[in-house]
Amino acid sequence: MRVPLSWLREYVDLPATETGRDVQAKLISVGLEVETVEQVGDGIKGPLVVGKVLTIEELEGFKKPIRFCTVDVGQANGTGEPQEIVCGARNFAVGDKVVVVLPGAVLPGDFAIAARKTYGKTSHGMICSGDELGMGDDGSHGIIVLPPEHEVGTDAIELLQLVDEVLDIAVTPDRGYALSIRGVARETAIAYGLPLRDPALLDVPQPNAFGYPVQVSDPMGCDRFTARTVTGLDPEACSPLWLTRRLQKAGMRPISLAVDITNYVMLELGQPLHAYDRSRVQGPIGVRRAEQGEKLTTLDGAKRTLDAEDLVITDDRGPIGLAGVMGGANTEIDDTEGTTTEVVVEAAHFDALSISRTARRHKLASEASKRFERGVDPQAASAAAQRTVDLLVLLAGGTADAGVTEVIAPSAPHTITIPADHPDKVAGVAYGRETVVRRLQQVGCDVYGQDELIVTVPSWRPDLTDPNDLAEEVIRLEGYENLPSTLPKPPAGRGLTDRQRLHRRIGRALAGAGYVEAPNYPFIGEHVFDQFGLTADDPNRKVVKLVNPLSDEEPALRTTLLPGLLGALRRNDGRGSHDLALFETGLVFHPREELKIAVRLPVDRRPTDEEIASLTEALPVQPRHAAVVLTGAREQAGWWGKGRPSDWADAVEAARVLAREAGTELLVRGGQYGPWHPGRCAELAVVVEGVEQVIGYAGELHPGVLKTLGLPARTSAMELDLDVLELASSGVPKGPKISTFPVATQDVALVVDVAVPHAGVEAALREGAGELLESIRLFDVYENAAQLGEGKKSLAYALRFRADDRTLTVDEASAARDAAVSLAGERVGAVLRG
Repeated sequence: MRVPLSWLREYVDLPATETGRDVQAKLISVGLEVETVEQVGDGIKGPLVVGKVLTIEELEGFKKPIRFCTVDVGQANGTGEPQEIVCGARNFAVGDKVVVVLPGAVLPGDFAIAARKTYGKTSHGMICSGDELGMGDDGSHGIIVLPPEHEVGTDAIELLQLVDEVLDIAVTPDRGYALSIRGVARETAIAYGLPLRDPALLDVPQPNAFGYPVQVSDPMGCDRFTARTVTGLDPEACSPLWLTRRLQKAGMRPISLAVDITNYVMLELGQPLHAYDRSRVQGPIGVRRAEQGEKLTTLDGAKRTLDAEDLVITDDRGPIGLAGVMGGANTEIDDTEGTTTEVVVEAAHFDALSISRTARRHKLASEASKRFERGVDPQAASAAAQRTVDLLVLLAGGTADAGVTEVIAPSAPHTITIPADHPDKVAGVAYGRETVVRRLQQVGCDVYGQDELIVTVPSWRPDLTDPNDLAEEVIRLEGYENLPSTLPKPPAGRGLTDRQRLHRRIGRALAGAGYVEAPNYPFIGEHVFDQFGLTADDPNRKVVKLVNPLSDEEPALRTTLLPGLLGALRRNDGRGSHDLALFETGLVFHPREELKIAVRLPVDRRPTDEEIASLTEALPVQPRHAAVVLTGAREQAGWWGKGRPSDWADAVEAARVLAREAGTELLVRGGQYGPWHPGRCAELAVVVEGVEQVIGYAGELHPGVLKTLGLPARTSAMELDLDVLELASSGVPKGPKISTFPVATQDVALVVDVAVPHAGVEAALREGAGELLESIRLFDVYENAAQLGEGKKSLAYALRFRADDRTLTVDEASAARDAAVSLAGERVGAVLRG
């Protein structure tokens, strides 16, 4: 909403020294978002005067038409002689009054005016257009031709109101009243503690039976409709300068007198209006819902197909306007031929939700719909109609018809009961009853009562619906800056849950291992399951679909983290980052077998455990997963030595890192699933209450999947279920015991079948070695059929033995090693090499 300061001063007696910046600060302090203060005409300097064109000489021989004019500017040039000016415009004639800028003046943009020779003549000034004076769009783009009543030599800066300040206010959806000079003036009066001259306080005649007939078939959609008629309009009457200038400063383009007046009153009072050419309306004006498929050509020339939910204005022929949005072309005021002499003025109040949906349905946002959908004062309709009639009579020479039509649906004012100290409790400040009552009365409320206040909300504030809204009004008018800054006191004894601690440890561990966190949106398209090669009965194909997805290409909630992570890897690789290690922890979503309706939780108390459990049962199953993806170099090459590319083992090691943080043992074995390479995929499992559960997979992705997704070769990935991993957890990992006694190291090389996994051999060695074993590490894998035999391999392990209370002897360490080898021989057929 653009508010000229000169217009605002008509309704509030601001001190003469107050600038637009001062008013901006005051309005911001009471909660309005004043974004900028535009200095209209900043830097303009006279002489800029009214002149009368005396003669026009057409200059020939140039590429474009040029005219050499003499203009009477009175004594403004100091001599009284006609001023000689060269001009290229052609929309004025001899005898017209125009705006002349003389040498020595400065126009907007620091454009200094001086006498100069051009087209073989000397031009002593300029005949000005609206654009050159910074007046905005007036629809003509030519020389300003003034009405003949203005005297020659009059100061045009004051006449055209060229110098002003305009406040640009970003009106939030709950403050529709601020989309009017009246609403902003009320806030200004409150901020300065000054009285308001309400422009809506007009003497309005009582409705009678002689007004234009109106039939409202949908009182829920239109609860008030006022119709007034003005006859005998001068079709040649034009909008006066003061009217067009105010419209221009407010950001609207002047069109014709009748339309300009309705726009002016809308800006002034906030009530959208519409003027119909009475000669083009056939029969009574009606308000109803449209019939499905009805047609209407609106004022913008578009032929629209109406919806059954659209509220329309009708006559005997059918729809003549989209109610509260835009009028129809078949009853518009004729501003080209100038034949309109009788108009019917409509001032109605429409349902905000209906207007909002209609405007969006037809993609037709207008100044009227913008106000109706934010809330318009229904009590202002009669005053707005009267103000429009008064201006038509004054400016167009019309006669107000004695008939007044008002169709009003019965309604009661909205009242709210609020404890007098409620704003005190909300703000934590002792305002007191007197302050609360005074501030609510300033807003326009009627307040009764002592400890319990009964507040009647003003008609222009439909956003005030409950006690907290009233408390906000008191707080904002008292000043948000006056609220004390206090830190909340958290209750003792409540910290992070074990689940939250685990998730944080996992994030820190992966970051410490060189992974970069890359969170993604939790939305996927079902085509990704085909790209991953999942079978038709795979549980991950069962998704939860959104009713209103952000993108039609991704309408479902994810069941796996990999699509988002691989998409991030592909984007970064395409932008030149080829060595990547990314991770994400987040929720995945699986539908429940039985759908339940979610309960609405209360807001006036803490929900009970049963209510929370009922809500949880209606939600999808949402386990938390962790996933990593890798490509490129895992270790960079340099002067320190050779680098190393990432491979499937790094993905498996990432899973081991998570298991260590959870304090549980991870079972790793060969597996096959979805997007992973069948020969380089590890199945990850844990034991929960004696039952082994598969929690994920790790390894190198299938070359076909990589090609389909446009990913680099040898890309690896891991994903597992953190919730199941937590169930298998032994709690927070304990720090290792540090012994002061020396370690005894024993190396063993065992020959086993090629098909025997390392994990099985290690488990047997660990169990056989007993409590003295501190750690075990595989440091070599060797295959040679000539030395080991066909189908055999050698696994070399480093065993570290240590006791807490003594130094181990060689015999004790050897005995523990032999026991480990013996059990490995029994379990997996391992034979000591050599």
